Amino acid sequence: QVQLVESGGGPVQAGGSLRLSCVFSGGTFNSYAMGWYRQAPGKEREYVASISWSGQSTYYADSVKGRFTISRDDAKNTVYLQMNRLKSEDTAVYYCGADFPSPSRRVSDVKYWGQGTQVTVSS
Repeated sequence: QVQLVESGGGPVQAGGSLRLSCVFSGGTFNSYAMGWYRQAPGKEREYVASISWSGQSTYYADSVKGRFTISRDDAKNTVYLQMNRLKSEDTAVYYCGADFPSPSRRVSDVKYWGQGTQVTVSS
């Protein structure tokens, strides 16, 4: 059974940076496309970024393009989200997702989810 564990969230001031990590277990990591999603209070979960199983292709929501970078380390079974120039509107619970037909951005396509990590950006 695939399990995903996120870490790295916390409070940060606007303009600052955070790096989220998601450790994958229970399957063959380099067989899966991986993604990051977020859910703000009172809103639906939304797509943020994803990376193909090979790591050769990355995709981003327009709202984070140029500020966030997704990457993966297959030796560590880990996917990262480097978040720079954070804004108050980036405040949300960030979730790692696995097993979806890349480059799909649909939340409903994701089979496995982590428990989430809170990111709070203060202005």
